Amino acid sequence: MHFVDVAGISRVKVVPASRIESVVRAGVGWSSVWAVVTVDEHFALEPPFGTPAGDDRLVPDTACMRSLGSMPGWSWVPASLFTQELVPLETCPRGALVRAAAALAARGLSVQATLEVEMTLLRDGVPATPGPGYSVRSLLAIEPFVSDLAAELDHVGIPVEQMHPEYSPGQFEVSTGPCAPLEAADRLLLLRFVTRAVAARYGLDVSFAPVVFAGGLGNGNHLHLSLWRDGVNLMANGTDQAGMHPEATTFVAGILAELPALMAVIAPSIPSYLRLVPGHWSGAYTAWGVENREAALRFIPGTLTSRGRSANVELKTVDGAANPYLAIAAALVAGLAGVDRAAPLPAATSEDPTTLDATALLARAIRRLPTTLGEAIQPFAASDVLRAGLGERLHASILAVRRKEWVDHGALDEESLVAMHRFLY
Repeated sequence: MHFVDVAGISRVKVVPASRIESVVRAGVGWSSVWAVVTVDEHFALEPPFGTPAGDDRLVPDTACMRSLGSMPGWSWVPASLFTQELVPLETCPRGALVRAAAALAARGLSVQATLEVEMTLLRDGVPATPGPGYSVRSLLAIEPFVSDLAAELDHVGIPVEQMHPEYSPGQFEVSTGPCAPLEAADRLLLLRFVTRAVAARYGLDVSFAPVVFAGGLGNGNHLHLSLWRDGVNLMANGTDQAGMHPEATTFVAGILAELPALMAVIAPSIPSYLRLVPGHWSGAYTAWGVENREAALRFIPGTLTSRGRSANVELKTVDGAANPYLAIAAALVAGLAGVDRAAPLPAATSEDPTTLDATALLARAIRRLPTTLGEAIQPFAASDVLRAGLGERLHASILAVRRKEWVDHGALDEESLVAMHRFLY
């Protein structure tokens, strides 16, 4: 059973196949204090999480179970948290995404989502591919691994759209097809699990951390979203900005408005902010633009022949430390808040925001996003939208973890931070 906590760390419990029916009925024990675990295995014991007492239940979603070709005799399954009365637990990240998707469905809306998965492959502590980016040389250095990974992803039902060496030495990317939000987050967990299993056969370590080497480019998990109603992609063939329908425009505006507050969820680690550097295509400003890779929200209209299916918005600031359920849920909550209040979307930006002077930035309502986790905590704490949409208790859990991590580790130097987080994700 695979679960991701608020700190973004994957956790597993293994049960024999002979027990799966009883585990589905009753779950397995999971201490309530794990709602506030930090990246270094400490706990943010502050109200309302001020005690180690209490127990919850981790329950597998067997509809999503997949047998693993790379691990014969094993199956993978995502899990959700429930109370001992088997009521969905408010602090469950997977449950938060279920609630966010249901809130959209209540308004006749749905979302298609996917996350680009960037990783760094290491052999004996050094990058496993030499560069340059996207090169044949880098691909051939790991071709057997790539072939086996593609076969295993096909075996577990994850549709791969493309795979390639990325910009930095050792960096590799897998892009998968869009699907419902819950499935998109589940796929990310399964893809990471499978990738590690296949990589181990080739003596490779895998890091999904936002920064793997101090001073280097980081790993993103760019989130792609499209908004739909009655089978129509509202991000294509409309009459509003960039060809969107009005509801899609307000959805994007809602995400843009909450972007500083979202950072504590989608870029949740201290080294996340080493990645968010202007000029690195990571989206360091509250800007959106059509195919603008320096904008935090990049609108992708798609080619003429596929536009109705593929038009989407890419949230570039999501990285490998983010819990995928929380990242998607928070984005949906923000987008729906924009729809509900018919939020206006500022004009698109085609420039690199760093080239705009203070007057132009002010006129376009473009701001630099938080530059540290300490800065990101403040707008998240103040966000009524995220507090209401995620739930009071889950919001408090995230806030407690971020505050403790910042207090405990915010003063570390870059080398120490990167080394500490390198293999946590």
